[in-house]
Amino acid sequence: MATVVTSIGLKGMEGYRVQVEVQLIPGVEGVSIVGLPDASVKESKDRVMAALYANDCQIPDKKIIINLSPAEQKKNSPIFDLAMAIGIMKEAGEIRHAIPADAAFLGVLSLDGSIKPVAGMLPAVVAAKKEKIKILYLPPMPDFPLQSIEGIEFRFAETLQEVIDSFSGQLTAFSTSFFSSSDSTEEITPTYDKDFQHVLGHKQAKRALEISAARGHNVLMTGPPGCGKSLLAETFPSILPALKQEGRFEVMSIYQLAGVTKVDFLTPPFRDPHHSASAVSLIGGGANPKPGEVSLAHRGVLFLDEMAEFPKRTLDMLRQPMETGVVMISRAASTVTYPAQFLLLGAMNPCPCGYLGSRHFYCTCTPKQITAYSNRVSGPIQDRMDILLKLDTVSLDSESTETNETSKVIRERVIAARERQYKRFGSEVTNAIVANERLLACTELNDEQEKMMQQWTSKYNWSTRVQMKILRLARTISDLSGEENITNEAIWEAVTMRRVQTGNAKKGMVR
Repeated sequence: MATVVTSIGLKGMEGYRVQVEVQLIPGVEGVSIVGLPDASVKESKDRVMAALYANDCQIPDKKIIINLSPAEQKKNSPIFDLAMAIGIMKEAGEIRHAIPADAAFLGVLSLDGSIKPVAGMLPAVVAAKKEKIKILYLPPMPDFPLQSIEGIEFRFAETLQEVIDSFSGQLTAFSTSFFSSSDSTEEITPTYDKDFQHVLGHKQAKRALEISAARGHNVLMTGPPGCGKSLLAETFPSILPALKQEGRFEVMSIYQLAGVTKVDFLTPPFRDPHHSASAVSLIGGGANPKPGEVSLAHRGVLFLDEMAEFPKRTLDMLRQPMETGVVMISRAASTVTYPAQFLLLGAMNPCPCGYLGSRHFYCTCTPKQITAYSNRVSGPIQDRMDILLKLDTVSLDSESTETNETSKVIRERVIAARERQYKRFGSEVTNAIVANERLLACTELNDEQEKMMQQWTSKYNWSTRVQMKILRLARTISDLSGEENITNEAIWEAVTMRRVQTGNAKKGMVR
């Protein structure tokens, strides 16, 4: 009869229970792994056998069959090493004591028998909770964010021998020094390199970014070179609220799966890929699909500087994740879904030379060049932008004496506005992601406001999506003001932020 040991497999961010079945049968000595293993799993047999040899395990001269069940699901991580080693030793009689019931084993083995973590340990732990695992054997992880999960006993072991000793009760105390405190971070105030206090001028832009931070509105900034687009974008994270525990776990899980290092998980992610980035690096993919920049920016900001320089096809691939908050990567073997709920912050010049509409430089571009440059950002992408900002250069002489608000003051208003939204919708949901039906149910316009919206919609030919974005903007502006209902002033400000005159547009045409 085969020995069965439990582990956890990963399919993107989603984990599932894997039964590692081990059986020794007569035949040519060797190890065979079945159950749709990829190259990293197939190589496990050499790592596992070397680790067993280092622990002086006596394995009979028989053929070892290892089946990873469910057999129809492709396995793509060396996370099963520890479970395979335990199964082989139990089947060979090297482990005489019973393996704890409802226990799962996670980790990759080194040749000397030490246990190491692999990418995706955190989502695997979360999956173990869903699978009702009672005991979880893990390798030491200094950056592990969980002190405890209700219903699961964590057992951290540095070597294979420590795991074996625990079955007989010889090792009853497992180290908890590998934990980092997650509760203490709730009171820690994030630190930022840049502050809006040091950004001169741009009062309208700062106001627009505050509204964006309060709800998660996408922003497209247009202006000549050196006007401050990149500076505003890089300072923008300083007014975003710190991530709560659930958000931190999601972000940490994504970064672990992607193999990307992030020091501070308290602050929302800020990703700024170069405009030469490929579609796969931006959206995610590969033979073994990995998260892309849109997922690495989950619960944070994706900043596309020189947005018009990105390939148009690459930008258009953002349309689906901007609407749904997830990105689905389909391959012949399987389909993987990663979260991608991000705030898109774009910056671009108004024309190829950059000086269209400038008060200080003359634009040398032809109307055809201007139109072609503007069309690099397609209509559907521009339609998904909530706020359209037109920036100009700032005079240092006139602005240097102005006293600017600090990012801390602005952030406090943003946090208060978000709390109003959480209270209104009964959960951690903002105006950005709440369903249209629920938003309309909580957002009643009076007859005068409905008439105003109808007139503007008829005049500017707004799509249904744009009309909803105007309502969401107005709702957020009212939240910042502490108003229970949408005010006329909020609607007017929302409409003003949506409109932007283009240099090559005919008089009266609005984009």
